[in-house]
Amino acid sequence: MSAIFSPGKLMLTSEYFAIDGALVLAVPTKLGQEFFFEEKDDNQSLILWEALHQNKPWLKAVIDYKTWQILETNIPSSAEFIVKTLKNVQQLSTTKFKNDFTYHLKTNLQFPADFGLGSSSTLMNNLAEWADVDPFYLNTISLGGSGYDIAVAKEKSAVLFQSKPEIRYEKVDFNPSFKNELIFIHLNQKQDSREGINLYKSKKKSQELVNEFSDITKKILLCNELESFSDLMMIHERKISNFIEIPTVKEKIFSDCPVFVKSLGAWGGDFVMSAKFGGFNNYFWEKGFTTIFEWSDLINL
Repeated sequence: MSAIFSPGKLMLTSEYFAIDGALVLAVPTKLGQEFFFEEKDDNQSLILWEALHQNKPWLKAVIDYKTWQILETNIPSSAEFIVKTLKNVQQLSTTKFKNDFTYHLKTNLQFPADFGLGSSSTLMNNLAEWADVDPFYLNTISLGGSGYDIAVAKEKSAVLFQSKPEIRYEKVDFNPSFKNELIFIHLNQKQDSREGINLYKSKKKSQELVNEFSDITKKILLCNELESFSDLMMIHERKISNFIEIPTVKEKIFSDCPVFVKSLGAWGGDFVMSAKFGGFNNYFWEKGFTTIFEWSDLINL
């Protein structure tokens, strides 16, 4: 079987405000999603879909793509999402699902699904590369979202991304001298980003505020010292907290932490970023957060 790989992502700046065109800095993770594919000319018109989570079987489905009927599956709701997405692939592609071949398609998500590193975006990018279609458009009609995660998956690089006035992004060399001082802590729960986005969309915002997040992103990209980086991260957290009227993760959980703590992506779950300090492992473990990564463990730059 042939294979394609897309890395996961972490959004370092402009969460929520990415929707309104704020400049985003996002980085790729070492772990991502593999996609294996094989086509057989057998006049069956079937898709044999197999999805693994960390090499362990998760979803199986047999789909007739002439009628888009699910003939067999172990998780109907997940199989329905796959059908919806593959129908979109069929509509966009000039070659896939246009004949009566059997397609054996297999995915392997390398990170736990509750990590929030992009299980959907890596799938969209893999399918788009396989079918030679626009990954941003496939993502828009299948899922929605700003598309920054697709840019990271596609370029396999740190990116500066803007969703408005149209999607624009560029690969950037984000290699801060203090990167080995940074840590990433998982909050033991998956956050529903749609819920956070709906809250954000319900509030009035100004272009001036959107621009402030773009300015912070530009400054972060140029940071040479951990101290100035930390200050910018705290300013970023405070601005979002004031706007969405939710306490920062530091206020809620880590009020006695001696360094900055910043949410990454939708607030309330997934990962936060912080910096090393004396006894940092014990500090987070005692609060029940034992999944801690250093930069070199998690980020693929």
